[in-house]
Amino acid sequence: MKNPYQDNLNSYKEDLAIRYMPAVKSMAFRLKERLPSSVDFNDLISVGLEELVKLAKRYDPKKNDNFWGYAKQRVYGSMLDFLRSLDIISRNNRKIIKDIDKIIDDYQSIYNEEPSNEYIAKKLGLDKEKVKEVRNSLEIYSLMPINEQINYFSDVSKEIEKDELINSIKKVLSKLSKVEQLVIQLYYFEELSLKEVAEVLEISESRVSQIHRKVIRKLREELIDG
Repeated sequence: MKNPYQDNLNSYKEDLAIRYMPAVKSMAFRLKERLPSSVDFNDLISVGLEELVKLAKRYDPKKNDNFWGYAKQRVYGSMLDFLRSLDIISRNNRKIIKDIDKIIDDYQSIYNEEPSNEYIAKKLGLDKEKVKEVRNSLEIYSLMPINEQINYFSDVSKEIEKDELINSIKKVLSKLSKVEQLVIQLYYFEELSLKEVAEVLEISESRVSQIHRKVIRKLREELIDG
């Protein structure tokens, strides 16, 4: 025997998934703008749409009358989970990160731009493709929540509990300059690309990248190494 209410509810949920597909594609596009070319835009869309359909099927309008408000962070989270699954920074790559950071900072302080992969590879005696791999990995991982980045680079014996870590991060951020705080705010919380942050602050994209890298390194040093 047919259940008209259930049929209508199922139809409503199917319509929800279809209605918000453009929003998911827009979210994937915004995220892709902040990622290296090695990440496939279509993969992000596929992951996001799959999560959207699952959420629409589980959605109960009696408990939450704003579907996109309920689904948005979960869809975005599914895309971040996909990026995590790429094993973006291997333990071997982590050992190279500090060296690359230093070379980039030294070069940028002289020439006001970032060095090429060829330059870094020559300095470290590495293959150019290896340097490219590490820099791409860093671009991807820089999108993750700050507390996750800090713990990711720590030793297991030094790993900080989430609440303690978040409080420590707030203290460190409060000591930063206004420009440094704005870079973190716009990049992580407003989800702007480095290019967009540069336009807002009226400084070069290279300078924004340098500030971002400096702040993350400072957090790592003070919370883990220090």
